Amino acid sequence: MGKEKIGVLLVNLGTPDSPSTKDVRKYLREFLMDGRVIDIPYIPRFLLVNGIIATFRAPKSAKEYAKLWEERGSPLKFYGYDVRDLLQKSLGENYKVSLGMRYQSPSIGEALDELKAENVKRIIVIPLFPQYASASTGSVSEKVNELVSKWQIIPSVSHINQFMDHPKFLEAFANNGKALMENQEYDHVIFSYHGLPERQIKKGSVGQQCQLGTCCNKLHEKNRYCYRAQCFYTSRELAKRLGLKEGGYTSTFQSRLGKDPWIKPYTDEVLTELPKKGIKKVLVYSPAFISDCLETTLEVGEEFKESFLESGGDVWDLVPSLNVSNTWIECLEDLVKSA
Repeated sequence: MGKEKIGVLLVNLGTPDSPSTKDVRKYLREFLMDGRVIDIPYIPRFLLVNGIIATFRAPKSAKEYAKLWEERGSPLKFYGYDVRDLLQKSLGENYKVSLGMRYQSPSIGEALDELKAENVKRIIVIPLFPQYASASTGSVSEKVNELVSKWQIIPSVSHINQFMDHPKFLEAFANNGKALMENQEYDHVIFSYHGLPERQIKKGSVGQQCQLGTCCNKLHEKNRYCYRAQCFYTSRELAKRLGLKEGGYTSTFQSRLGKDPWIKPYTDEVLTELPKKGIKKVLVYSPAFISDCLETTLEVGEEFKESFLESGGDVWDLVPSLNVSNTWIECLEDLVKSA
């Protein structure tokens, strides 16, 4: 009897199959109809997504995706395949690594079928989101469990829910920033994370722990899955590795949608105030994203840069995401073997 393989399932958020309006609309519908993403009852969610957001936002988003698209397609997808292949090479023949997207292709179901075909004895699921959130990591875990539960033979499945504190993750991101800091002196560093509605933070609160204030300044047992607290923790750890002093950096949140309050401070509001304080040269991280994508390359790298320069700033440099960094692959390998 040969040695049974261990399956490794890498899952990222997803991307449209092409930058056409049709494919972008299809992607937005699947993404935003997830009850963990827009956490309101089904009927109002259906009307909001299909009647308003997907209808009117898709043409604009398609133009943005067209700017992002490369010869190999969407960076989030082709870097995903590259990471899968590099991790497979690092782990060796006793493992089978598959890549799935929570929305669109390659689907989680397709990736699981690859593992099933290899008759893996267990599956290690790594949602590629450093900080846990119900709308990202939680949604991936729910989908994986739903699909695997229908198998005749259900293997052991373990989920890695967060890795923002892994030394290799922090080292990889810090090194990307240091490469830019060697050639430019910056006045300030911004760590910009994807935002979440405040209500989602409160839903996950242990007791009355989450107050969306200074309670997030320390990470401990009761708030270790609070997304805002995890982001602040990530910033503090990266700041240590970059040699930044208190006051030399700010954690902010981007990409909000709708009128309900989202976690603060908002990146687009903070950046316009910095030049008024004499802060003209800024280095920007997006530590919630392990791959270049729409939210990093275009939103932070171009839209926010334009706003900052218009507000009186001089330099706005975006730190590249981890993409296919050797240290990032080492981090994933360690996560798998530690599990």
